Amino acid sequence: MKTEETLLIIKPDGVKRGLVGEVLSRMEQKGYKIKKMKFFAIDSDLAERHYAEHKGKPFYEDLIEYITEGPSLVAVISGENAIAMLRQTMGPTDPLDATPGSIRGGFATSVTRNLVHGSDSPESATREIALFFPEGG
Repeated sequence: MKTEETLLIIKPDGVKRGLVGEVLSRMEQKGYKIKKMKFFAIDSDLAERHYAEHKGKPFYEDLIEYITEGPSLVAVISGENAIAMLRQTMGPTDPLDATPGSIRGGFATSVTRNLVHGSDSPESATREIALFFPEGG
């Protein structure tokens, strides 16, 4: 058993559409713990640091515009294999490739407006948690 922490972001469209409870409920129903959580508008500086690996790609500006358009809910999720579990629960980035039972398959409208973000590796999780929760644990 490998207990991990991962970052979950419910992006502005998920917040606007009232899906915060649905997403968090899925995490808790699977037995995962919400260790930290905050609700705020991500500013351009934080968005650019979060998406730094995508700088220069054609979709970069759209990512920044999207994540900064309104408030997001950011949380640290903890539990056994939390990184893989969260990514499976979210579904693939493209909602057309996602199963209907996944968050993106059930609720996302496009590749860009895909409702949620989850860290893709232990290294990303460590970096992203520190970025959004610099005060530590």
